Amino acid sequence: MTATIIDGKAHALALRTRVAAHVATFREATGRAPGLAVVLVGEDPASAVYVRNKGKATLDAGMASFEHRLPVDTEAETLLALVAQLNADPAVDGILVQLPLPAHIDAQAVLLAIDPDKDVDGFHPVNAGRLAIGAEGFVPCTPLGCLILLKDIHPKLSGMEAVVVGRSNIVGKPMAQLLLQQSCTVTIVHSRTRDVAAHLRMADIVVAAVGIPRFIQGDWIKPGASVIDVGINRTDDGLVGDVDFAAASAVAGAITPVPGGVGPMTIACLIRNTYVSACRRERLEAML
Repeated sequence: MTATIIDGKAHALALRTRVAAHVATFREATGRAPGLAVVLVGEDPASAVYVRNKGKATLDAGMASFEHRLPVDTEAETLLALVAQLNADPAVDGILVQLPLPAHIDAQAVLLAIDPDKDVDGFHPVNAGRLAIGAEGFVPCTPLGCLILLKDIHPKLSGMEAVVVGRSNIVGKPMAQLLLQQSCTVTIVHSRTRDVAAHLRMADIVVAAVGIPRFIQGDWIKPGASVIDVGINRTDDGLVGDVDFAAASAVAGAITPVPGGVGPMTIACLIRNTYVSACRRERLEAML
């Protein structure tokens, strides 16, 4: 058995193309473009690449991109003042402060300062609470992208056994909430779980977000399971995921590659969330 490879690049392109078409309609209706503000503090190379890619994707979708690059020694008060300015700016529909921030800045305080209705990253506790109770809010982009990929394979997820590997606030916890909303039976496994493999062997769906290269072995995968690998780990062999791709591909029914799987969906979902935010602020229906 050889798994179907889930092409995240193709799915992301389709989503971004769809959003761009709706953005054109939005601009005709409102006379403005949805706006995304991205804030980068310092010169972290990986963060700079992410910010550049996000800015390009924003412009490609016909949206307005506002980039704010601050020096690494920027004081927290200066950053918080910028966030307050962006909260009040009617041209800005989404605010994203690129993490990680320099050590002298309290990242949680900065995230709390973002208006939850402009928090297109979905990291604010208000949006975490909205997700938990099923209210309208913003879902973190990576788990939302994972769900879109899964629903393409399984239009009806109801009743499926899902295991999420990892319990971070950015991926693991919101992923579990999204799967619960789809009526999956959800288990979260983590560093204190006694027998991770035993849980995974029962899973119809595996979402791996643990940050350990090739942690999940092929013989841990239930035959025919769908495997979504969120991990991006730099090794001597290049970028690899949290799943042993070669071994798992021989067992799984479908699997995402690394790179080219979940990664492209994260930026596509950021563009989607920004468009949705603009529609909500203009009291228009988001056509997605």
